[in-house]
Amino acid sequence: MKVGQLREMNEIELKTRLDENLDALQNLKFQQALQQLEDATMIGKTKKEIAQIKTVIHEYKLGIRGTKDNNA
Repeated sequence: MKVGQLREMNEIELKTRLDENLDALQNLKFQQALQQLEDATMIGKTKKEIAQIKTVIHEYKLGIRGTKDNNA
């Protein structure tokens, strides 16, 4: 997912996405340990997306990125 798409999401969606990616990363590492992982680059890509999501969430906390109203 691109950073622009992440910045369009609200905090709740970001936190949900973060939880999904953390679970996916855990599963990928488990598959790697069992030598069942076909695409080893997925671990790096998942870590990168987790970092991007955490950055956007931190921007919300700092007030850099204001909360969006979904009613508009």
